[in-house]
Amino acid sequence: MTTLLLGPSHIAMVAKGVSAIVASRDAALRPSIMRAVGSHISGDGQEVTVYLRRSQSEQLLQDIAHTGEITVVFSVPSTHQTLQLKARRATQRPAHDGDLPVLQAYLQSMVQEVGQVGYGPQYVAAMLAAPLQDVVAVSFTPTSAFDQTPGPRAGAQLCSPPTSPSPPTPQP
Repeated sequence: MTTLLLGPSHIAMVAKGVSAIVASRDAALRPSIMRAVGSHISGDGQEVTVYLRRSQSEQLLQDIAHTGEITVVFSVPSTHQTLQLKARRATQRPAHDGDLPVLQAYLQSMVQEVGQVGYGPQYVAAMLAAPLQDVVAVSFTPTSAFDQTPGPRAGAQLCSPPTSPSPPTPQP
């Protein structure tokens, strides 16, 4: 049985297509980090995929391959609403034609998101430019999640969304 870490509002935030920064570490605990050029989350929040440029992310991809560990910070540029997801079993695969709609939707969302803070579409297009043959899809099931939005809850671990209580069991 898998535990759901993310509620509908967090899933919707990630699904919208917001800024995604991906990190890992090597065996000596040296960090590696890179901006994703795309992301996708399943409707139930159980599978997250981030897309990285291989040519810009060699150390990060190597660290993920060796440790399996990944951390992704998703942030809404205009509000700084921020969610951090962690996992210990990330997998990698080359991006393929089926990923193009996800990457294009992410680019369009980021044009709007980053546009709200004053940067134009050319800036976003340059920031997220990635020929498909240079893109790697990294997928994982989140094992922990944290609210990283600046404020009093920053750093708070998210728990499973509340479930409906079970009806009482009749006692003889």
